[in-house]
Amino acid sequence: MDFSIKAFDTKNTITSAKTGCVAVAVFENKKLSQAAQSLDASGEITAALKTGDISGKPGSTLMLRGVTGVAAERVLLVGLGSVEGVTEKSFTGAVQAAVKVFATLGATDAIIALPMTEVKERDVNWAIRTVVQVARDSVYRSDAQKSKKDPVPTGVRKLALAVPNNAGTKLALAQAIAIANGMQLTKDLGNLSPNICTPTYLAETAKKLGKDYKFNVEVLERKQLEALKMGSFLSVTNGSEQPPKFIVIKHMGGKPKDAPVVLVGKGITFDTGGISIKPGPGMDEMKYDMCGAGSVLGTFRAIGELGLKLNVIGIVAACENMPSGRATKPGDIVTSMNGLTIEILNTDAEGRLILCDALTYAERFNPAVVVDVATLTGACVVALGHHNSGIFTRDDDQHNALADEITSAGKQSGDTVWRLPIGEQYNEQLKSNFADLANIGTPGGASCTAAAFLENFTRKYPWVHVDIAGTAWRSGGNKGATGRPVPMLTSFLINRT
Repeated sequence: MDFSIKAFDTKNTITSAKTGCVAVAVFENKKLSQAAQSLDASGEITAALKTGDISGKPGSTLMLRGVTGVAAERVLLVGLGSVEGVTEKSFTGAVQAAVKVFATLGATDAIIALPMTEVKERDVNWAIRTVVQVARDSVYRSDAQKSKKDPVPTGVRKLALAVPNNAGTKLALAQAIAIANGMQLTKDLGNLSPNICTPTYLAETAKKLGKDYKFNVEVLERKQLEALKMGSFLSVTNGSEQPPKFIVIKHMGGKPKDAPVVLVGKGITFDTGGISIKPGPGMDEMKYDMCGAGSVLGTFRAIGELGLKLNVIGIVAACENMPSGRATKPGDIVTSMNGLTIEILNTDAEGRLILCDALTYAERFNPAVVVDVATLTGACVVALGHHNSGIFTRDDDQHNALADEITSAGKQSGDTVWRLPIGEQYNEQLKSNFADLANIGTPGGASCTAAAFLENFTRKYPWVHVDIAGTAWRSGGNKGATGRPVPMLTSFLINRT
């Protein structure tokens, strides 16, 4: 879908705009938005409200054709709820409703003229991002591996946003499109079958991004990982025929001496649980256990497209977790890259085993901050559901400010997070009789003990852990990757410029 900005003034009015459809807002108390008032010279919109043809409730719609004095072929009325204040939820619902109707039209272009400057506690930039992301999500296709593709939807393919045309809105639109493109890459990677999206496939994807956006990309192979003494990461790969890949991707858009932001992604391209094998029902969804890696690559696509003036390094630790005669067993003890020994009590707690070596590797870049992203624990889904990603970091002034920064980026982008605790009390649950650490804690607070485990490997730099187990994909009839947390990560990086 193509997007543009369409500004209106006294010379170039919305009434004279030639388009297949223009969407305007109406409210529950039979009030019209400013744009709707402009199109209502004939009184046809007011009449539709008075007769009850549209209630004005959030998401309700009514199509009017051939409105007198209006150049657009159609006028779509969209309910926005109470006139007292447009909420984020009602605005998003209105956009979703409008886009759904657009997909059914015999027109290729439309204007969305909802009140984008009137959403409570939101600015026009947020509204622009919301329209773009909702519209792109509506046309996303997951049929790449079908021999017979799903019917291609017709309808609107060019969408103009009725907002002021200035440097700020142009930048907001460019950022929104770049984020949507990054989300699409993340979705595509997550939705591919695990026999296609292997560690090697992730490495090739990173290399292609490098060519497209002039990133420096390095892929470390098993022998190099052995030389680096990544015993924890390599223990996860023992049962798989697929070779592990350790991907390092660099976008050096800032000053040469500026400390980089490092993004670390968990890339388990399929997780059986290993010897601690998972139940069969739903195991197909373990192809999504690489969504942390996918979101790092998607974020790099977004910042590459924007040419972000910031130094950003991505690290993706990619492998499968499979059972075999060579697989790591419960009770095995391995040595991590930083020298700490780990007793593996459960081979299904493998994400932290690959991340801990990746976090140690990140030290060499003297980072300004490291953010690791992982579908790490089912316990985070129990705690937060599918609405918020969980974030964890140390409790001091520097890290509290960092948590606030991540939280703010989540609110700004609509890709929200919620902070959960870590600390010495959770490290107590990770004690082992035979090694420095156990890879799972005693019962209770499993997402917190997982984050506490990772914290042991991050003490040489500022760090935040993001658990996306509840937000990276949807189950059920609408199963598929969501593209989160690309919006939050990209907004976090944009704000840092």
